[in-house]
Amino acid sequence: MMIIDRTKTKSIRSAYGKTLVELGKTNNDIVVLDADLACSTQTAMFGKEFPERFFNMGIAEQDMITTAAGLASQGKIPFASTFAMFATGRTYDQIRNSIAYPEFNVKIVATHGGITVGEDGASHQSLEDVALMRGLPHMTVIVPADCKECEEAIKYAANTKGPMYVRIARTNVPDIFDENYKFDLKAKVLREGKDVTIVTNGETLAEVIECANILEKTGIDVQIIHAPVVKPLDNDTILEGAKTGLVVTVENHSIIGGLGSAVCEVLSEKNPTPVYRIGINDEFGQSGEQRALMEFYGLTAEKLAEKIEKKLKKN
Repeated sequence: MMIIDRTKTKSIRSAYGKTLVELGKTNNDIVVLDADLACSTQTAMFGKEFPERFFNMGIAEQDMITTAAGLASQGKIPFASTFAMFATGRTYDQIRNSIAYPEFNVKIVATHGGITVGEDGASHQSLEDVALMRGLPHMTVIVPADCKECEEAIKYAANTKGPMYVRIARTNVPDIFDENYKFDLKAKVLREGKDVTIVTNGETLAEVIECANILEKTGIDVQIIHAPVVKPLDNDTILEGAKTGLVVTVENHSIIGGLGSAVCEVLSEKNPTPVYRIGINDEFGQSGEQRALMEFYGLTAEKLAEKIEKKLKKN
């Protein structure tokens, strides 16, 4: 049984900001751009430390992306940040044609992904950003689960050439990984099990771990696969996990086009297996306190356990 303390949480956005500062001290090519949300995205930390390498582009996200592309063309390593809704939706044409197509070394790190943006409501709750980015050739898509993984993913991005999209949450998250954790493109089997395999990433990983503990008490043996890299997906680990006979995907994102779709694609082609996708069901979000929204959309540990137990009884 994996135990995490969900009562003690940290800001994953702060981890991002601190990591940028750390990287900036050793690599003068790193530059940071923001679209007038530096305090929210925590890129303000880098701006305070390195004002000559920080660019507040104002509420002009498309300009931010094309400027990042220009900086990358001259050998810089730009990190461009704003809310996920604006980072991917408002700028899609610029990302596609100015970054993905020429394979420029731009890192788009978006905060406030998913339903947990909360009270800001549907207009700010990006539920399709992973789908948009994973559809782009050359784009790597990463959804870290805690502060340590965010730190390691940002370091990986800085040291690996090519366009990348990193999606992080607005909410604080509990620690899952320790100081020995190293990020790579592989999915991680965090728990072995024989009855059902749950594939997840991001802030829902903590919920899935607690869900597995709840189900264990009812005699259901759960395997947990953490897949922080949605693209390129670690097909081998997903295929191995399908041996339980039922795969459940859990994501703070639409069930269309994100992690669930990626898992379905690989299994349908290489090892047809029933997949039960849990996420936002082809609808917009709504305003509300983030925990209440997680419960309403069935993403809390307790709701997940109810859904999975019911699904297993049907099979």
